Amino acid sequence: MAKRRSSEGGEVSLFPFLSILACLIGALVLMIVVLVMSQIGKAEGRSAEEIKRAQEYIQMKKDIAEREKLDVALKEKIALLDEVKKQLEERQQRFVKLRRLLDTSKEIQETNLKLSQQMQKELDDLLLELEGLKKQQTESKTEIEKLMAEMKARQVPEDKKIPPVVVQPSGGGMAEDTKVFFVEATAGALKILGAWGADDYRLPANAETVLGDVAYNHFLTEVAKLPKALVLFLVRDDGQGAFNNGAGRADNDYKVRIGKLPIPGRGVLDLKTFDKYRGKISAPPADALKAAPAPAAPAKGEAKKKAADPKKAETPKK
Repeated sequence: MAKRRSSEGGEVSLFPFLSILACLIGALVLMIVVLVMSQIGKAEGRSAEEIKRAQEYIQMKKDIAEREKLDVALKEKIALLDEVKKQLEERQQRFVKLRRLLDTSKEIQETNLKLSQQMQKELDDLLLELEGLKKQQTESKTEIEKLMAEMKARQVPEDKKIPPVVVQPSGGGMAEDTKVFFVEATAGALKILGAWGADDYRLPANAETVLGDVAYNHFLTEVAKLPKALVLFLVRDDGQGAFNNGAGRADNDYKVRIGKLPIPGRGVLDLKTFDKYRGKISAPPADALKAAPAPAAPAKGEAKKKAADPKKAETPKK
């Protein structure tokens, strides 16, 4: 065999450089895969569980709307059935009168022969109409039973009802002498939660109303007098505009310390954990409460969860 010709000069091996380059590419690919996988479970800043609850809520809204339509149809059928019963009673009374007339004495029958013949014909017509009404009544009852069964099938189960939203203090807690006042911000409306009594006060959240509402400005005036008061705005998903107007008025014009807490979902607010911190002020004039305009209806849309596991929200640290 011929011997391999020895190289005249020293050879340069590229294997170490290529192996390092391959390792670097593999590490970059791994990082990209990890980042992509971490974003799969998110959509527009919401978790898959929140999206699922929102879809369930939308479906429940559709079911409730259909149930309301069924309720209207059921009421119409019941009203029709009552009308049929009333007509049936009238026909029966006329039938009894005709029977009595036919059973009278012979002299009266001869005197009223022509009238009786006419009434006999009317009686036959009434009997035919009565049979038709009875048949219609049976059909109406059957349809009502079907509607009742469908409404029962569309009832929202207890475990699907909107759970309450439990608002909790932040992990660091707050000073014992802090007085907290709550204002709920929804689409187009603000609600002062029990600041001067058990009842809440609602007002439209547009800038003109926030500036001129007597009760809201009375509330801010009284809170500003308390040295360690905090107005905590509980902001629903659609309440950012209401928060901007209400909180801006409180901060800029009354120098009231404010806080903001986003509230997930549409459940009833549970503020029991704040009972010892909640403040009270004097009620505004009665005329101001009577003259308060009705707030706009809040937009609908929310995520749902089992009632046994209510949502929890924590106050931000101030």
